[in-house]
Amino acid sequence: MKVAYLKKLLEQVDYQCMQGTIDVEVDKIIYDSRKVEKDCLFFCIPGTVVDGHTFAEEAVLKGATILVIEKEVVVPSHVTIIKVENVRKAMAIMSATYFDYPADKLKVIGITGTKGKTTTTYMVKSILESAGHKVGLIGTIEAIIGEEKIPANNTTPESYILQEYFYKMLEAGCDIAVMEVSSQGLMMHRVAGFLFEFGIFTNIEPDHIGPNEHASFEEYMACKGMLFQQCKTGIVNIDDKHAKDVIEGHTCAIETFGFSEGADIRATNTRLVSEPGYLGVTYHVSGLIDFEVEIDVPGKFSVYNSLTAIAICRHFHADIQTIQKALKVAKVKGRIEMIQVSNDFTLMIDYAHNAMSLESLLTTLKEYNPKRLVCLFGCGGNRSKLRRYEMGEVSGRLADLTVITSDNPRDEEPQVIIDDIKIGLAKTQGDFIEIIDRKEAIAYVIDHGQKGDVIVLAGKGHEDYQEIKGKKYPMDERVIINEILEERKSR
Repeated sequence: MKVAYLKKLLEQVDYQCMQGTIDVEVDKIIYDSRKVEKDCLFFCIPGTVVDGHTFAEEAVLKGATILVIEKEVVVPSHVTIIKVENVRKAMAIMSATYFDYPADKLKVIGITGTKGKTTTTYMVKSILESAGHKVGLIGTIEAIIGEEKIPANNTTPESYILQEYFYKMLEAGCDIAVMEVSSQGLMMHRVAGFLFEFGIFTNIEPDHIGPNEHASFEEYMACKGMLFQQCKTGIVNIDDKHAKDVIEGHTCAIETFGFSEGADIRATNTRLVSEPGYLGVTYHVSGLIDFEVEIDVPGKFSVYNSLTAIAICRHFHADIQTIQKALKVAKVKGRIEMIQVSNDFTLMIDYAHNAMSLESLLTTLKEYNPKRLVCLFGCGGNRSKLRRYEMGEVSGRLADLTVITSDNPRDEEPQVIIDDIKIGLAKTQGDFIEIIDRKEAIAYVIDHGQKGDVIVLAGKGHEDYQEIKGKKYPMDERVIINEILEERKSR
């Protein structure tokens, strides 16, 4: 167990000691009132739904002896009260100090953008580990620290968890950390307290705009842009029409990538590759580095993802052959993950779970001119009905056949969700069938796959569960597919 003095933890923080003394030991830092322990330090975080200040008294009753606040609280005199301007920011800085600034001993790569973050982080990890580095990863799916894989709750974890991960990466022998940096993570100061070696901007589209997220697209862009005031070198997709707005006010050196002639690293001569059970793309990368690339993931956005990874890894002196081989084998669970089931058609799993991501995916797949494009998906319960209408309309318009099924129905009846999806489908001429049970639906598309088809199972991606009435049941589409294939063999 780590132990630090409060005085030491506050060395980089502007604060007022409102009560008690700073000459005390801290052996436990807590930010969740449900996990308060005896003699801990508790951060009173003002959240979007719940304000941690309302739990100050309860935290003290549970044994907290130090509170970090930004609003007034009344607690017994034996409790030390530290007042700061922003609790979240103070927590990030104090957490970095608590773990002895682990990010300063790593080369930390931060990737932000609406799309492409997850895939790019895995590509970077694949390349740099092939080049001899040991790389930790933090992202939407999981954190990977040595041999340990930790499922993710947030794309960018809370600052204390983030610093703990960096600390564990050093213990595991990592020299590089690559992470997804969400706009929420930036806005909530989860990545405060250290400097990124590289900050990367992939793209931006209107997303995460709402009551508990961002008030406007302008705010969303501004939050993304915070990364470029906290890194040494920024690597930016120059093709994105909002790129200049996002990096406005940057304090770092800037490099660019894209298809544009003026990009420092650019892709040319893009060609789609299609074989039975396989879709990919090849292109030539030129500018600051020059070679041919082939990746086993379809579409223009895959070119962007790999080009981003190349732009990053060139700084770590990965040689061309290493980059080429690593990109060819880099895979991300649930992100256009192709599953070999037949030599006649192509089957893939993808996380596309809103209209924007589904449209991007289906548009990309249509470019390969499949005999039929088959899209299987459902929508989550206890979520916006608008998403259901929009996804139904997108699939009806772009897919030759839509198979509507269950996703995570949560507290809703699956048939009610399917009926909502059909409202969107009704605006199109697209053919569809409905099969409530997801395994039955997957069996149907496998059994009825035709030569030249491209079949996508959308929405679940990397998830290995189905949430029904507050309980998560095991459901991994890879396992389901194997079960179906085994059942067919035994017939």
